[in-house]
Amino acid sequence: MNLQTPLGRARGLGSAKSGTKHWWAQRVTAIALIPLTIWFVVAMISATGNDYNNAQQFIGNPINAILFILLIVATFHHAQLGLQVVIEDYVHNKPMEIGLLIITKGTVIVLGLSSVFAVLSITFGVA
Repeated sequence: MNLQTPLGRARGLGSAKSGTKHWWAQRVTAIALIPLTIWFVVAMISATGNDYNNAQQFIGNPINAILFILLIVATFHHAQLGLQVVIEDYVHNKPMEIGLLIITKGTVIVLGLSSVFAVLSITFGVA
């Protein structure tokens, strides 16, 4: 028999508002990805058949480079947020959950930074 009130049992479990920031971040990145993805698809269709030099010039354009970087950041951040929800909901072994979250976040950071670096190196003629 438990003599604690529901409030007493809930204390120490964290704020019920903690998911709001995560929820908003997912929605904002999803909305940002709509025009960025449309731009990317149109750009790739128009670039069909171009050679390597034309691709470098296209990515080297400052507007296109900025849009590529925004697409990369939004995509990887959105993916990380979605994977975090899946891991938190379906992995019930706490050490495995923490390990998977660390691996996921680390992978997203490495891949995102590598992608941004690639765009910047093409833009500034390092590649």
